[in-house]
Amino acid sequence: MTITFVGHGYVGLVTASIFADLGNTVWVVGHTKEKIENLKKGMLPIYEPGLEEIVVRNVQAKRLLFTLDYKESVSNSEIVFIAVGTPSTKMGDADLSAVLDVAGKIGENLKNYTVIATKSTVPVGTYKKIKQVISEVKPKDAKFDIASVPEFLREGTAISDTLGPDRIVLGTDSQKAKDLLVELHKSIKAPFILTNLATAELIKYASNSFLATKISYANSIAKLSELSGADALAVLSGMGMDKRIGKSFLSPGPGYGGSCFPKDVRALISISKDYDYSFSLLEEVEKINDLAKRDIVRKARRMLGDVRRKTIAILGLAFKPDTDDMRDAPSIMITELLQKDGAKIKAYDPQSMKNAMKILKDVVFCQNPYDAAADADLAIIITEWNEFKEMDLAKLKKAMKSLNIIDGRNIYDPQKLKEMGFTYTGVGR
Repeated sequence: MTITFVGHGYVGLVTASIFADLGNTVWVVGHTKEKIENLKKGMLPIYEPGLEEIVVRNVQAKRLLFTLDYKESVSNSEIVFIAVGTPSTKMGDADLSAVLDVAGKIGENLKNYTVIATKSTVPVGTYKKIKQVISEVKPKDAKFDIASVPEFLREGTAISDTLGPDRIVLGTDSQKAKDLLVELHKSIKAPFILTNLATAELIKYASNSFLATKISYANSIAKLSELSGADALAVLSGMGMDKRIGKSFLSPGPGYGGSCFPKDVRALISISKDYDYSFSLLEEVEKINDLAKRDIVRKARRMLGDVRRKTIAILGLAFKPDTDDMRDAPSIMITELLQKDGAKIKAYDPQSMKNAMKILKDVVFCQNPYDAAADADLAIIITEWNEFKEMDLAKLKKAMKSLNIIDGRNIYDPQKLKEMGFTYTGVGR
């Protein structure tokens, strides 16, 4: 097929590249000339393992085409995907301005019959707004149907998640649109969930908010374990072996972050209020997530007594490993709270420091973890990069001024570190 993606962030660029690799002709529409020109050269605006090779291969094969022109791309496409951002507003609801703006541009350039499908995470009922916008501006002879095709890829494993998802959700009220979307996805082996538009739009929010709830529950169990003398890792492992619960997302730490969980939890709370329902469970999930970050800072205060004029090494800035994404990363709040207390912060991350420099001020960014730990009174592990799991702890010990470690991801053996002379604390242990 010939298809178009409007947006080249994690969702748009990864999914477009995969569909091109499967043999389709795929246009990717952006709004910044510099980014589009860079993409044509294989220079990506994001870091995702394995993505650059796929982009370069399909650009060279002329299956993956980058443009600023809606007419050239949309008018020749059977399916057009909207894959632009829906960030949180100050009130917590999803900002749909970009979605509706591109919907208008798509509508103006429709020709013949086209399926317009949202990949963007949008509140229930957004399809009605998109349909109205397009109907008002489209050429009279152009016909279209609306669909919702939510994505479930994870940063760091986005390619494998796109090629081997747990399910493919296709929401539409049109049989013709459903048939086209099923045909497009036929090379991806996964169960189909064929449903209406409202259901498809809600599935994404429901899924992400439930996973965020599991993380906050794990952090609550971790806190109770610390207070009671229990081992949270053993407790959560025992829970996770129950097939009804499962092990995933039951790891305690400094809270969730990233481009999805924080904004989707806030949005679902806001959506619920629009329907006169108070989703108090998710409101508590947010509070617990905030407390998980603050608890790392409290541990630093207890460990050092007073963090003023103390040097603290932050190891890991991205919200998770194998990405350079700093959106709502726990490292941001932790760093800023420690700075507010008067601490000097040195930091290192294998991929996200360029993005972190735009957000974090008065931080010394270092070239490796040992430089960050040099003369530090405390090292805090925030992101569980493999580089930190395999770190030379003897070299780390030699670099540090005082041997204090807060293991925010529980990646080390507490007994081993204590035997080496470190004062160690994890989360829930």
